[in-house]
Amino acid sequence: MLQKLSIRNYALIDSVELELDKGLNIITGETGAGKSIMLGALSLILGQRAETKYFFNQEKKCIIEGQFLLEGQSLQPLFEENDIDFYTECILRREISTDGKSRAFINDTPVSLGIMKQIGEQLIDIHSQHATLEVNDPAFQLLVVDTLSNHQPLLEEYRRQYKACRKIQQQLKTLKDTAADARSRQDYEQFLFNELETADLKADEQEKLETELQVLNNAEAIKRSLVNSYNLLSEQETAVLPVLKEAILQIQGIEKFNGDYLVLNERLRSSLIELKDIAQEVASLDEAVVFNPSKIEEISARLDIIYSLQQKHKVSTVGDLLAIQEQLSANLSKLLSGDEEIDRLEKEITAMLSDLEQKAESLSVNRSKSIHLIEGLVAKVLVKVGMPHAKIKIEQSRLPELNRDGRDSIALLFSANSGQPPAPVGKIASGGELSRLMLAIKSIMARHTALPTLIFDEIDTGISGETAVQVGNVIGELEENMQVICITHLPQIAAKGDAHYFVYKNEATERTTTGIKKLMPAERVKVIAEMLSGKDPGASALKNAQELLGTR
Repeated sequence: MLQKLSIRNYALIDSVELELDKGLNIITGETGAGKSIMLGALSLILGQRAETKYFFNQEKKCIIEGQFLLEGQSLQPLFEENDIDFYTECILRREISTDGKSRAFINDTPVSLGIMKQIGEQLIDIHSQHATLEVNDPAFQLLVVDTLSNHQPLLEEYRRQYKACRKIQQQLKTLKDTAADARSRQDYEQFLFNELETADLKADEQEKLETELQVLNNAEAIKRSLVNSYNLLSEQETAVLPVLKEAILQIQGIEKFNGDYLVLNERLRSSLIELKDIAQEVASLDEAVVFNPSKIEEISARLDIIYSLQQKHKVSTVGDLLAIQEQLSANLSKLLSGDEEIDRLEKEITAMLSDLEQKAESLSVNRSKSIHLIEGLVAKVLVKVGMPHAKIKIEQSRLPELNRDGRDSIALLFSANSGQPPAPVGKIASGGELSRLMLAIKSIMARHTALPTLIFDEIDTGISGETAVQVGNVIGELEENMQVICITHLPQIAAKGDAHYFVYKNEATERTTTGIKKLMPAERVKVIAEMLSGKDPGASALKNAQELLGTR
């Protein structure tokens, strides 16, 4: 329930604080005093957009704050879902700066307007003359049936599963689109992969082949140099090895005379061994160098394949080509696995849709069972509010496809007079009839919902006399299930309240302001008497007011 409403710098209100009763709260006041301004301010903490042109003082920010008691409400999961601290005393606050920027808070936690609206809708339902258009909304008509069908857990489970199914269906669509795009490239990528796979590339072969080809192309020059080198080392009369051997023999004869000669000769012998080894390696290299035109042709052909592939793929190494081959293989494998995932998702969706169909059928059965009950209950309330011949008819039809509510379409038909066939509400009902029809529907829904606060904004327009008394009785009965706030101009309804608040204009200052105060019993008698007969009510009006208050 709404415990307290604080309004600062909004419309004609400079500063107002309103503490509300848990039962039926009546708000009355002078014409033009700003009774509906309260609702305008309240709508701001329910997530509605704000305009700075409605500020009382254009140089100050507007602050609206509502304090709610949430005992007995199952709203904690909603708070936790949005990372908001949950307290049984909850405060919604809205601040609008002079530049039009708005900030919203729930329990001092900054929130978006969307979240504030989502939570606010769980706390208050505002019903005004204009809100009677809601009764024409198919979604509201379905809500009426669902509320009295007592299948909220089933409906919530269905909606969760439907949302999950829609998400998977979107995943499937994305996957199929990706697969279709991949298939359009599949043949070409398969060709590229096959080409690279057939080439059987090795990571370091290009460097080895290029080196080998260079040797083969220069075989004669290389062989000539190696032969000359070998001859200079070993074969000629003045070759290095024979000369070195002679030098060793010469020093060998004098080794005994000085230890340095011995060390020097050891070094010469080591050099001889190294040069012999070099000469043998030169000879081996010489034997390995063979002019082989067919080998040159073979290597050139292999390198041509590598160079062609590098040019095609705009890379410069075999390593790059192998990376491309690996990526193409991954793409082709992904396409194959994508087909498997598509198949898996299609099977999962089929199973989910089957289960959803069963749940939707259960919802349909429940709705069908409750329709006759709703028609009867609404008809009884319509009799109470002065429409004895009115009746409603609820038509249930099957939709071609499932939606978030199942597979039902609900249409509410209405007839205000006997002999008049039921027709869509908006086509035949007057404003007053719509108000009373909506009141009848809301009064029945109130017995089956946990909504803590219901606000009526002058829904009594167009009625008077005994009908007004009966409307007041119906509104009064609602407080058994929830807090009710009713803005009214009818004394018959005003007298039903547990608490009565009076909205007034203050014209004592340079600028007119709006204020509100809770009436004491004596003040209440006077205000209701004035509603009956105008200013300065006589004794009969005062007595009539007392009688109305005595029937509460």
